[in-house]
Amino acid sequence: MEGEAQQSEVQLRVNSRQWSKVVHPLEIDPSSASKAIATVEHRGMKHFKNWVPWLIPFFVIVNVIVFIITMYVNDCPKNLVHCIAPFLGRFSFQPFKENPLLGSSLLTLSNMGALDVQKVIYEQQGWRLITCMWLHGGVFHLLANMFGILVVGIRLELEFGFVLIGLLFVIFGFGGSLLSALFIGRRISVGASGALFGLLGAMLSELITNWSLYEKKLGALFTLVFVIVINLAVGILPHMDNFAHIGGFLSGFLIGFVFLVRPPFGWIKQRNAPPLSFLSLIKDKPKFNIYQCFSWGLALILLIVGFTTGLMALLHGVDANDYCSWCHYLSCVPTSRWSCSPKLSSCVTEQIDNQLNMICSSNGKSTIYNMQNPTDSQIYEWCAQICN
Repeated sequence: MEGEAQQSEVQLRVNSRQWSKVVHPLEIDPSSASKAIATVEHRGMKHFKNWVPWLIPFFVIVNVIVFIITMYVNDCPKNLVHCIAPFLGRFSFQPFKENPLLGSSLLTLSNMGALDVQKVIYEQQGWRLITCMWLHGGVFHLLANMFGILVVGIRLELEFGFVLIGLLFVIFGFGGSLLSALFIGRRISVGASGALFGLLGAMLSELITNWSLYEKKLGALFTLVFVIVINLAVGILPHMDNFAHIGGFLSGFLIGFVFLVRPPFGWIKQRNAPPLSFLSLIKDKPKFNIYQCFSWGLALILLIVGFTTGLMALLHGVDANDYCSWCHYLSCVPTSRWSCSPKLSSCVTEQIDNQLNMICSSNGKSTIYNMQNPTDSQIYEWCAQICN
C-alpha cells in the first residue's frame, strides 16, 4: 500500500512544467506470488480462528470507486480536444503523451489528494500521506495493484482478521508515503503499492516469527524472499517510486514481528493435550519463545524511532538526498540505455536575490523559484521537471 512521461513520448511518469507524477505499480510475478502464498499454510489447529475475509475486497472496491470519481472530476473533453476513448465522455483518458497509464491529468490527481511534499510541509496537508494511497495514475496502475492486494491481503485477513489487517494496511501505506516524501522532492506520488509491499513484508516476518507453525518452511521462505527481491529490483528502473516500495516493505516487516506473532507449536500442542496426558503433566511451556520476545522488542523500538524520525524530518522540510548521496540509486540506477535525471549542465541557472531563474538548454523552457542558495539536489530535481 504503501506505488517521467515527456510530452512527446510514453513513459511511466507524467511531467508538466511544474510537477511530475510518480507511480509505483505492482511488479509482482503473479505465478511466483501465488506459489509463495499457496506454500505458506498453517497446520490445522483449533487454537486459531479462520476469519471470513471481506475488508481487503472492500478496500479494492473503494480504490476502484475513487478512480471512477477521479476520472469524472478530470473530465478530459472539457480541457482537451484529443482524448483517449472519447466515447466514454467525461470519463475518457488523457492523451498517451501525458499519461500512458490510461488515467487522469496530473493536476486532477493533485487536487484529489496526491502526495505533494510542498503542500504537506508548508500548507499543513499531512492527510495527503494517507489519501495518496487510494489514488492511481491509470487503469493499468490500478489493476496491477488491486490484483496484488487481493492475492496477498486476503491470505493475511483470513488468518488474522479484518480489524488488525485493515489497520495495518493503512499503516503500511503511510510508511511507504513517509519514506517517499523524504526523497521525491517536488514530484507528486500516488498508488497503493506501498501498502502492498507492506503486506509482503508482514507475510515474511510472520513466517519467520511463527516458524514452528509452518510446513515446508524453507521452500516457502525462499519463494517469498525471491518474489520480494525481484519486485524491489524492478523498482530501480527509471520512473518508479521505489522509495514507496521500500518504506512500505520495511514498515510491514517490522510490524509483522509486533502484531502477527503467535505462540509456538509446542505451547499449542500442550494446551490442546487431553487431561492427564503426558504433555499436560509436564512443566508448562512458555507462551512465546525467547527469539519471538527479542524480535518483538527490537522491531517495536525500530518502528517508534523510524516513524518519529521520519515525521520530524519531513515536517522540518528535510530532503533526505542531501544526507545520503547514494540513496537515489535505490530508486533508479542509470545505465547506458537510460538516465535517471538530466545533467545539471543541461540547465542554466541565475540567482537574483531570493529568486532562482532556471532555463532548460534542451527545450528552452524556463521557470522562477523563490529560493535562496538552493541545494544541488533541489536544482537537480527542478532541472528534471522543466527539461522533461
